[in-house]
Amino acid sequence: MNAFFIGLQFLTRIKLRQQSEWSAEYFGKSVKFFPLIGAVLGLILAAAAYVFLVLLPVFNIYLPAHLTASLLLILSVILTGGLHCDGFMDTMDGIFSGRERERMLEIMKDSCVGSNAVMAFVLFMLTKWSLLLDMSGGQLIVALFVMPIIARMAMVIGITLFPYARPEGMGKAFAVYANKKSLFYAAIFTFVFILPCGFSAIISMVGVFIFALLFGRYCTKILGGLTGDVYGALTELSELLVLCIFVLVVQIL
Repeated sequence: MNAFFIGLQFLTRIKLRQQSEWSAEYFGKSVKFFPLIGAVLGLILAAAAYVFLVLLPVFNIYLPAHLTASLLLILSVILTGGLHCDGFMDTMDGIFSGRERERMLEIMKDSCVGSNAVMAFVLFMLTKWSLLLDMSGGQLIVALFVMPIIARMAMVIGITLFPYARPEGMGKAFAVYANKKSLFYAAIFTFVFILPCGFSAIISMVGVFIFALLFGRYCTKILGGLTGDVYGALTELSELLVLCIFVLVVQIL
């Protein structure tokens, strides 16, 4: 289980057990557990939503909807330490720069944040916050549970089905040591968690899988592959897509 705890400690700020043995091989082996790590995050987010929307009202404590959505959004960032948000911003800076491949990769590696990243992140967070507001209590709890699971599965798709764009980098170990077997196990874990969660969850899973393939193909075309930053961007955009599908399914049906 070292691989699972390494993945958990790397992708989140949750430390169930302190890992002292870190190796590229263990990083790669942890990929198949990404949906399980998503399930841990989902349980925490769903539990927080349950407390805000169900438990506190029992004691006549009613939080404003806007505050509840803000707290849940902040919690989701805190749990990951903003890791994927950072990747999202770097990716937006790179792919929207309109430069050549090598220059895009340089921009993404630069620690400075550009205007493309700031504008994209502000719009992203506003949209995510708005979608949280648009859901009813029960729907929100389910969406918050499945959202991290499906999004981490999208990251597995990016890691295992597309090449790595750099000769080296933080995400290189994932790309080198993860394989189709990792994808298979991750898919099984995802199906086990998602299928019992209803129609909206299943549609979200299918939609995100399609999006992950299209986004991975697009980034491979312009960058020559994916990077650790792109993995983060794929995760964040997949979470947004899950929330969007949950809202739309209710409106359509």
